Amino acid sequence: MNNKIEKYAELLVRIGINIQKDQTLVIASPIECAEFARIVTVKAYEAGAREVVMRWLDEKSTKIRYQMASNEIFDEFPIWAKEYFNGYADIDAAFLSISASDPELMKDVDPKKMSRANKASSVALEHYRSRMMSNKNVWCVASIPTDAWAKKVFPGVSTEEAVDQLWDAIFKAVRVDTPDPVQSWKDHQSHLNNKLTFLNETAFKAVRYKNSIGTDVLVELPKNHVWFGGGDEAPQGHVFVANMPTEEVFTMPKHDGVNGKIVSSMPLNYNGNLIENFSFTFKDGLVVDFDAEKGREVLEELLATDEGAKRLGEVALVPFDSPISNQNILFYNTLFDENASCHFALGKAYPICVKGGDEMNKDELKAAGANDSLTHVDFMVGTEDLEIIGIKEDDTEVPIFLNGNFA
Repeated sequence: MNNKIEKYAELLVRIGINIQKDQTLVIASPIECAEFARIVTVKAYEAGAREVVMRWLDEKSTKIRYQMASNEIFDEFPIWAKEYFNGYADIDAAFLSISASDPELMKDVDPKKMSRANKASSVALEHYRSRMMSNKNVWCVASIPTDAWAKKVFPGVSTEEAVDQLWDAIFKAVRVDTPDPVQSWKDHQSHLNNKLTFLNETAFKAVRYKNSIGTDVLVELPKNHVWFGGGDEAPQGHVFVANMPTEEVFTMPKHDGVNGKIVSSMPLNYNGNLIENFSFTFKDGLVVDFDAEKGREVLEELLATDEGAKRLGEVALVPFDSPISNQNILFYNTLFDENASCHFALGKAYPICVKGGDEMNKDELKAAGANDSLTHVDFMVGTEDLEIIGIKEDDTEVPIFLNGNFA
């Protein structure tokens, strides 16, 4: 186990972040993950990092704050925190986030407070978020087990056994269980590149989704859209992997070109709340109706973030037959669940997904078809019978997915 943990930490530093000599690394880690975060710190210094800055997170303290702090503070964001994020972003620091929350910790918290806090943070950190989503800074999101998360995923066993099982599932998902994880990731990238070449050379004008649970939607794609997947290129020219694991290839939809119904295929863990069995109806890109069996109030607050939260910002393809999906585990963690399933995202589009987008201003991005929002939330739609048809400029139809996998 310890050997695999060391390998995983090194993989995050050398493949995920791909730290460069004399670069600063900023790590955000739950306090429960402190031991692993320190291992990553050592690996980063060994790889040549100038400094490793640690930002400790404690979701239990955050819950107490939501329940007991003065109401007005949820519309505020501290100046020092804004300077922290923007300052490190402007010196080209790399950012590693360890995502490992309790999927239902915040279920008793007022969702309006959480929505207000998220909005205040997004407004204050617009510069930082813009740099991240344009890949002007290197970033990576990864996860390790915590007791609460592990027990949610594996409820029928002891906490210790649940944690061990979740470690094993993560090792498989990130290919640490292979003899040479670094080479395995290079092979994986080559496989994704084949899909990207096909999608970018074909340049579909739209994609149509259908499955048996009720999804039936036509999604237009902007002219000059670009598909990405696996590694991204930093401004300095080196490659990093923003999500570890990742199985997806993705692009942006046309912000006013989505029509039809989308039905979720997995629960969504949003801000420590589970939203289950939900759906959206779109007209001209806008959500005009929605529903959820559980967490409807939380979903309503998400959609109310701003106008852009009611539109799609990402369309992503993930085969049903993939290393994460084949484990038949519901992770209750979007990083893993989105890489086991085709998914969309509500909210802001990645500017890089249209040619020249990383250098465009907001008005230029909107004219190019990109959605803008203070939020970006992925939700899963992939099923074993999902059919995706690509529509070319001459209206020729080409199967992209049949029976949940690439045709």
